[in-house]
Amino acid sequence: MDVVQTVHVVDDDEGVRLSIEFLLKSEGLAPVTYASASDLLSTSLQPAGCVLTDFHMPGMDGLELQSRLADRGVRLPVIVMTGFADVPAAVRAMKAGAVDFLEKPFAEDQLLHAVRRALAENRQALGALRAAQRASQLIATLTPRESEVLHLLAEGHSNKEMARVLGTSPRTIDVHRARVLQKLGVETLPDLVRLVLAARPPEQGSGDFEPSDGPGRTSRGRMT
Repeated sequence: MDVVQTVHVVDDDEGVRLSIEFLLKSEGLAPVTYASASDLLSTSLQPAGCVLTDFHMPGMDGLELQSRLADRGVRLPVIVMTGFADVPAAVRAMKAGAVDFLEKPFAEDQLLHAVRRALAENRQALGALRAAQRASQLIATLTPRESEVLHLLAEGHSNKEMARVLGTSPRTIDVHRARVLQKLGVETLPDLVRLVLAARPPEQGSGDFEPSDGPGRTSRGRMT
């Protein structure tokens, strides 16, 4: 069963919330709307989805919302909506971890592009997390000596080098190596290295910022 990715829409303007909700639903997405950042924070958030938030809101703005989500360990990608005069503030939000920002008024297809991109990033991050958990579980089945052999294998050491480091014979290293590959369910050294790397996935939200399409894009209606 596919996991439902929820688009959490936070805006104090009811008209904007309803308009975005209608658009997202018409595109087969699953939006949930909130009138304030506090309303979102009072919800038990699942790891699948993204957050689409206005920057300037009464009580708690988009930047503080990002900070509160990060403090709680919520790794959902955040998209910030902002007016022209608030672009410097949006840049601060990007530096704080937002994956994108939309400058009002923006076209509907700009919004959809940003949301789909955030959801794709979320799927990738969740996939990496599942792979990391699976890899960590497999690595945890190794004995202490097998873990040492795994570490040296991943660093590219030969059997003779490992035998010298561990104070044993190359033949014994051969036995340990075979057991490591068997327990981890891999057949080759490249597969083993990939599994070790999978146990350390990159943090969600890192990477270079790739902004949404500029104001000149008008193929669909604009939203304010």
